[in-house]
Amino acid sequence: MKYSFLLMSVFILNLLSAQTVDSFAIKQVDSLIKISRNLTAKRDFDKAIEVNVVATEIALEKFGRESAAYGSCAFNRGRVNLHKGDYLEAEKWNLEAKDIRKKVLGTEHLDYAKSLNNLAAVYVPLGEYEKAEPLLLEAKDIRQKVLGKEHPDYANDLFSLAVLYNYMSNYKKAEPLILEAKDIQEKVLGKEHPDYARSLFALATLYMDIGNYEKAEQLFLKTKDIQEKVLGKEHPSYAKSLHNLASLYKRMGNYEKTELLLLEAKAIQERDMGTEHYDNSLNLSALAILYKDMGNYEKALPLYLEAKAIREKMLGVEHPDYASCLNNLAIVYRDMGNYEKVELFHLKAKAIREKVLGKQHPEYVKSLNNLADLYERQSRFLEAEPLLEEVLTLSQSKLLHATSFLSEIELAKYTAISQSSGDDLRAYLLARQVNEVSPGILPSLAYDHALFNKGFLLNAASRVNAPSMASPETVENNLSFKGYRRCLAAEYAKPIADRKNVAELEEKANLAEKELARSVAGYADALRQVKWQDVKATLKQANAAIEFISFKVNFPKTTDSIVYAALLLKHGEKQPIFIPLFEERSLDSLLNSKSERKADYVNTLYTLADRGAVAVEAPKKSLYEILWKPLEKELSGIKTIYFSPTGLLHRLNLDAIPVSETETLADRYILIELNSTRQLVIPTQIKNANNDAALFGGIQYEQDTTMQSNELLLVGRSRGELSFNYVDSTLRGGSWNYLAGTEREVNAIEKIMQSAGVQTILKKGCFATEESFKNIGANNAASPRILHIATHGYFFPDSKESRQSSVVNRQEESVFKMSEHPMLRSGLVMAGGNAAWQGKQTLDGREDGIFTAYEISQMNLSNTELVVLSACETGLGYIQGNEGVYGLQRAFKIAGAKYLIMSLWQVPDKQTSLLMTTFYKKWLEDKMMIPEAFHAAQKELREVGLDPYQWAGFVLVE
Repeated sequence: MKYSFLLMSVFILNLLSAQTVDSFAIKQVDSLIKISRNLTAKRDFDKAIEVNVVATEIALEKFGRESAAYGSCAFNRGRVNLHKGDYLEAEKWNLEAKDIRKKVLGTEHLDYAKSLNNLAAVYVPLGEYEKAEPLLLEAKDIRQKVLGKEHPDYANDLFSLAVLYNYMSNYKKAEPLILEAKDIQEKVLGKEHPDYARSLFALATLYMDIGNYEKAEQLFLKTKDIQEKVLGKEHPSYAKSLHNLASLYKRMGNYEKTELLLLEAKAIQERDMGTEHYDNSLNLSALAILYKDMGNYEKALPLYLEAKAIREKMLGVEHPDYASCLNNLAIVYRDMGNYEKVELFHLKAKAIREKVLGKQHPEYVKSLNNLADLYERQSRFLEAEPLLEEVLTLSQSKLLHATSFLSEIELAKYTAISQSSGDDLRAYLLARQVNEVSPGILPSLAYDHALFNKGFLLNAASRVNAPSMASPETVENNLSFKGYRRCLAAEYAKPIADRKNVAELEEKANLAEKELARSVAGYADALRQVKWQDVKATLKQANAAIEFISFKVNFPKTTDSIVYAALLLKHGEKQPIFIPLFEERSLDSLLNSKSERKADYVNTLYTLADRGAVAVEAPKKSLYEILWKPLEKELSGIKTIYFSPTGLLHRLNLDAIPVSETETLADRYILIELNSTRQLVIPTQIKNANNDAALFGGIQYEQDTTMQSNELLLVGRSRGELSFNYVDSTLRGGSWNYLAGTEREVNAIEKIMQSAGVQTILKKGCFATEESFKNIGANNAASPRILHIATHGYFFPDSKESRQSSVVNRQEESVFKMSEHPMLRSGLVMAGGNAAWQGKQTLDGREDGIFTAYEISQMNLSNTELVVLSACETGLGYIQGNEGVYGLQRAFKIAGAKYLIMSLWQVPDKQTSLLMTTFYKKWLEDKMMIPEAFHAAQKELREVGLDPYQWAGFVLVE
């Protein structure tokens, strides 16, 4: 038998002390587990497993499967496989150990808590955070009950939870846990203990990640002081603390301090490990990157070359870290203008990454991008284009997979990489246009990129949200699917040689995905990839589609300029047409977006520039001149235009842009606004099973405890981490006034609808509650065909300053008590909402009356044809690059509504009511289609003499 010598050793050691056969067997098992752990520490995993197998056989023979001894063997087997990186095997053994210990030892035993921790430790690297969180919470509660809140093991549990929340980008939850762990460690272990220093470091890293550099600096300095005092200035750990501080100062732009710290760390590690140690190559690279960023190529180049030589000697020429050195060198040579060496190093790095990491790895995509950039600089366009096409394909594939397991916030961050590559692509396109060079296939690639990314988060969120409305089996299948995709993402991030179970995971993921497509309505359409040819195929002779795009100009030099352009697609064209329009600063100046949108401002904006005016400065160009005139030469014979706006264009009503003293764009074209022209291929499907409407207006915003609706909330509440409670209280203030016109408005609309045979539910006063709104479409009930909300709407801009505030202790306001989530920064005010708005205590057991965009996005409005937001500034939201208005518009589309009417500025009460009643008469009584009825209503108001401020504030989005 293998390892018989181990058994003999164990036998001799324990024979004299063994009192019974059982106690002897127990000591055999314990001793073998200790040997297995020692082998694991030495990374001899195969031998560790063999020893554990022997221990398992003894435990099974002497005590059976449901015994504490066998549970210990299963626990150790899971631990070994976890360290080995075989997560599926580790999960199997840890699950078995947990179940045995739960049955044999009970749920308050510390060994059971260890099993919970170990199982969570399997799920965290796989990204299965939903499974890890309850395990860590249960383990924490056990240790709190058994050991108390001042035990180091309880502090470690707090720390593990904080790390998990950090991975989940939930800094609001992570921060107080680290603070509590730190306080316990300080009290029990002292300020010189490694665990205390670890908590300081984690807290510093968290603050650095959220941009709170001042607080991060204080904590990094404390960590450094502890390392210096305990270990001395010559210890490698002290050198690492210098590196951490240097990274912070580099982010802060303090290159002088960064350089001094890196040089000190380099000197320490060279004395400790010599100049040819791998860690020294890291020091050299860090310094080289600093000098490159400072533009000091003479200092950067020799450091890069020295780092390359060390890695070549230590790691060989087929290691990913060696490829990184080649890539860094190529970038320095590019900035120095030595293109011959640039190509050589980029080609070598690409070949290594393809062989060792595979094409799914982001480092390989970086190599493709770098080569394409070089070839564009050298006008080698035929060589650049296939690389750019491959970048687009691989990036989209990676992003598509990520939608299945990332949260909405994580996904938004993840797409920044794809967005950046899109900026590069469009900058190349602009450069070719400026240099009067053929665009090649770049317009087609740019249009496909817009189709995929512009509105992609919208479709991804819909797709992730859909299973939650289905059966429990579908929800479980969706969770399994997320787990498989997370596992695959973790494996693809490794070198090819280190990947495990990829084929098995891919098969399981594909099967789960097929089942979701079969069982969840709309799931397959959300997955479907749309290309520009698909959009073109939907266009008739007199139709055109426009994807407006905005991008940073970072080629051939990096600038701060953001350019707007149009990708125009027509029926007979071979590919989209790229048309540059203007720089964002010119539109921003014209919009004057920082000022209030009063009547004079709006009326001036939607008026042609005064050519006769005499001014010191040249008059600003009109909206028509900067936005539409460059397009007109390509629009001959075009009548209907489907367009998707971007950036600041979301703040414009294109219909209202004047082209002459008596004519607007709406008189020349039928303009149909879409979130993405992808909708021409996959339109929103509405059943229209019912002909009903829900109307909200005349709302009482003060709390009335004597007249509260008794309506119960039929769906789960959306409180907790994404509650309005976490919107920064300094952004609020004042109160919302009663809008008398909204009551007249909904009363008049109710009569119009009832005469047209529409069944109506009217919610007014204290009965227009958040509960009554959330109950729409609850429990898979059909949502109303029409949803009309006449109330106040709000939108907070992203407060960058809030990222610099922080907590000093838990009694003060947390840095995270703000609108970190963009869809908390816009919403609607419902009955009784003033109390929550002012930070007062709301009624116990009731919703707070502030209906955020995030909460709206969780509804089921798949049967709703039209949502009308007759509110102030409801069309506004956080403009997230090409993703569009990240607010109420996005929320209602995620929820499933087909058409939305919303406002761009504070439209006067009387004129709003007039527009709405006119629209409904034309739609419901005159039987016009929604777009025709809306445009006809605005035209009628314009023709009776109302100025743009009074009629152009509302837009229709399909």
